Amino acid sequence: QLDGGRAGRNLMFWANELFVNLLKSSYQTCAMVSEENEDMIEVPVAKHGRYIVCFDPLDGSSNIDCLVSIGSIFGIYKRNEEEGPVTATHCLLPGNKLVAAGYCVFGTACMMVLSTGNGVNGFTLDPSIGEFILTSPNMTIPSKGKIYSTNEGNAKYLDKKLQQYLHHCKFPSEGKPKAARYVGSMVADVHRTICYGGIFMYPGNSAAPNGKLRLLYECNPMSYIVEQAGGKAVTGRGNERVLDVVPEKLHQRCPIYLGSSDDVDAVLSYLNQ
Repeated sequence: QLDGGRAGRNLMFWANELFVNLLKSSYQTCAMVSEENEDMIEVPVAKHGRYIVCFDPLDGSSNIDCLVSIGSIFGIYKRNEEEGPVTATHCLLPGNKLVAAGYCVFGTACMMVLSTGNGVNGFTLDPSIGEFILTSPNMTIPSKGKIYSTNEGNAKYLDKKLQQYLHHCKFPSEGKPKAARYVGSMVADVHRTICYGGIFMYPGNSAAPNGKLRLLYECNPMSYIVEQAGGKAVTGRGNERVLDVVPEKLHQRCPIYLGSSDDVDAVLSYLNQ
């Protein structure tokens, strides 16, 4: 189930344990959903708080052994305390119910990007004092970018309309083509997209109709942050926002197109033909 070599497996295990143990001991959570646990993680009633946290403890694990940037992703929901004992059903919330979301990038520096529903801010770890310092206040994504990011190794499985959009990116009728950049760690690819603009895509295809990425702890938190930064995030099914998808399963997958608003509109103009 875990990707990467032994070092990658160990890191994923310890990252997950760290998330679970610290959140349980915070007295702020009542339940958690982790990519590494099949079922909902219950918090002892004596330690119950008001929040449900969904997280990917170590995104991009297949890149661990080659030292490519990886990260962590999380989304936070506030539970209605009048609903009785918490169950997995209470975790099946659409992204438009998030109260906060964020991610950490572990690369040339350690940066946490966070939104509580009033814009997006970036904080960089200062190891000398062990604190995160506000270094990127009010992060906004450009309305249009020069980069597209997707796994074109899956091109043979892609919808013809999406293939036409990718051809347009590489062979535009006027102007310069877009640059292709794809790391394979969602955190790294989305962070670059927010900083520089452009579009990140992990669509459904004939081999995987709902794509690969998980709704609750990958697509929703990232879509929330991108929208708070002024961008868009859609499923490619009409104009459906990722944040409006109501999950039916804890580990449900969801196709996603996110980034600069003009670039997302451009791909939708092809998909909706």
